[in-house]
Amino acid sequence: MKRPEAIGPTAAIEPAAVMPRPHRIVEVDALRGFALCGIFLANVLVMSGLDGLREGGAGPTASGLDQVAHWLVMALVQTKFYLLFSFLFGYSFTLQMDAAERDGAPFAPRMLRRLLGLFVLGALHAVLLYPGDILTTYALLGLVLLAARAVDPARMWRAALRVYGVVAALYLLLGAAVALVDTGEGDEGLTASAASAASAAGLTTAYRGGPADVVRANMDAWSDILVGLLMMGGMVVAAFLAGFVAGRRRLLADTGTPDRTARLRRICLWGLAVGLPGGVLMAAGTVGPLGARWEIPAFILGMLTAPALSAAYASGLLLWFTTPRGARLAARLAPAGRMALTNYLAQSLVMALVFTGYGAALYGRVGAAAVLGGALLFYGFQLAASAWLMTRHRLGPAERLLRAVTLWGRTAPRG
Repeated sequence: MKRPEAIGPTAAIEPAAVMPRPHRIVEVDALRGFALCGIFLANVLVMSGLDGLREGGAGPTASGLDQVAHWLVMALVQTKFYLLFSFLFGYSFTLQMDAAERDGAPFAPRMLRRLLGLFVLGALHAVLLYPGDILTTYALLGLVLLAARAVDPARMWRAALRVYGVVAALYLLLGAAVALVDTGEGDEGLTASAASAASAAGLTTAYRGGPADVVRANMDAWSDILVGLLMMGGMVVAAFLAGFVAGRRRLLADTGTPDRTARLRRICLWGLAVGLPGGVLMAAGTVGPLGARWEIPAFILGMLTAPALSAAYASGLLLWFTTPRGARLAARLAPAGRMALTNYLAQSLVMALVFTGYGAALYGRVGAAAVLGGALLFYGFQLAASAWLMTRHRLGPAERLLRAVTLWGRTAPRG
């Protein structure tokens, strides 16, 4: 999903004809490293059993700090960072195309192998570690990019807007329908509440059980994953297409020029103006203080404005990266972004060991503040570990494996 832009090997030709390997785009790696943190903060709420709970989670023992922490993540993080990753996936897709062209290799077979490898990794990840996996979704929807790769960037941008428009219209209709339904205290409401409580209790028992219980619970969640794919797939495709257009136009390179600086500032300001109110509404509906009746409509409106806040984050960081202090931040984030797939899988492994029967089985036992604080500490460790590894290796372990599948039958350079 969040793969660094892999550089293909040179062909077996005379040394004088070998093209030099291009430099990595530090800003792209840094954005991916930043998005890695947001993905972790959103996922850890699910893995810890807090997702979907109001008032900060952990039942009646939730503190005010838990409520604030949960509220901030819902307002500023939830649904924003998977879109940023999707955008970067589309951007890196163009870099993969360039790599195949440099190598004189056909692109379609190479990318099909890559997507297949990504799908297999995602399926194993979903079964063994985290059912909310995004890798399989990216592998399947990546076929859209593969099929549309020859489309003119201007037409592709219009297609991205149309996809978003259709998705937005469907979501708004759903939100309006839910808002008009009385979800109050009738018999149907009580029955639904009881069924939800029973389902949550069963999930808690499974994740606190043994490894077999954990795997079974992960597999049982696949029906929800399919629903999520249908719900979120349109937004992912739109972000893919937008990222592809940005990659074709090299919009993340040379961001310090006056024209691009002015454009990034406009995007950042408009993104904040649209995205922040939507994020606040999402948090108010899912965590509080709005009542449960408004939870789904508020979430939908927050989700529809999420692309604006994602764009504000990306453009704001790109502007900051052009300053001396921002350049130092980019240098710290970039190594984690270069091995984002490895880091993503490592995050899921740690979450599984902490919250499920694989290890401490703390599912549903810890408040949001402690959960999110622990996630930030581990992310800091990942930044340090990634910097150390990237001074010694060009690829992380998972990236190396995916690269081997992508370049099947060709000799890759060492490093």
